[in-house]
Amino acid sequence: MIDEQTKKPGTFWRELPVLLGVAIIVAVVVRAFVLQTFYIPSESMENTLLIKDRVLVNKLVYDFRSPHRGEVIVFEAPNSWRNDPSEEDFIKRVIAVGGDHIVCCDDKQRITVNGTPLDETYVYTNEDGLQDLPSEEQFDVTVPKGRLWVMGDHRSRSGDSRYNFIRMKDPVQATISEDDVVGRAFVVFWPFSRAKWLSVPDTYEKVPDPATK
Repeated sequence: MIDEQTKKPGTFWRELPVLLGVAIIVAVVVRAFVLQTFYIPSESMENTLLIKDRVLVNKLVYDFRSPHRGEVIVFEAPNSWRNDPSEEDFIKRVIAVGGDHIVCCDDKQRITVNGTPLDETYVYTNEDGLQDLPSEEQFDVTVPKGRLWVMGDHRSRSGDSRYNFIRMKDPVQATISEDDVVGRAFVVFWPFSRAKWLSVPDTYEKVPDPATK
């Protein structure tokens, strides 16, 4: 048993550099492999995420499973998606996964995934109450295996899978590889007035798995 009264004066100060070193190592490991913060630089995910919001991203979750529909993810964007080569990390919502058949739009202007319409209440609405269309362009795509169809919530301001499919007409170039996903954004933590969980909308629970032939 250690007698605290017999410890030599100044022990704390000698141990402090070691404690700080351990704390720095732990912080670096956590940032590299577990959690990371990201700053929102654009309007592509409004009003779910606003410019200057900060989100916390779980970098470990997809080591154990693939991304799910409805999750908000950070990923390394393909070069063909970037207006500026330095714009490396994008943040979008997963709308469809590998094997899914995604179509725009049904007779009620809803995107469907595997024949099931999505009730996308999160799509951007302006100050006058007018909501973006799910897509201003028609498309009919089967997502390649191992890839993800992602879209911004502010559809008219998002360079996403829809935009790149219309531009390049190639399902591979219009989607992102699961291997390029950095992690799942699961909470807005700054500013405090906007703190919230980024949960998966209920509409995705109704989407069936893609039909197999």
